[in-house]
Amino acid sequence: MKIYVLSLGAGLLVGVIYSLLDVRSPAPPLVALVGLLGILAGEQIVPIAKQVAAGHGLAAAWRQAKCAPHMFGMLPGGRSLQSNAAATVKTTESGS
Repeated sequence: MKIYVLSLGAGLLVGVIYSLLDVRSPAPPLVALVGLLGILAGEQIVPIAKQVAAGHGLAAAWRQAKCAPHMFGMLPGGRSLQSNAAATVKTTESGS
């Protein structure tokens, strides 16, 4: 959760600086967010393509390239997607 608060704080600080300088942000927020999503997705294309070219299926390539932790980061509460999945499997196996 700390990283989200720090990210928000950094964004607010930049917004205040833009306002003090009487400058508009370079892109509307939705356009900027879509651009960031494109950057994150684009970073994953080469590692996945290498895995697929090596003969792995797309799902296996996604896991091998460790895309999900990079794309989605740590979830609020400090647990990664992998540790959440492991906890779900453990709960399912124990019958709880």
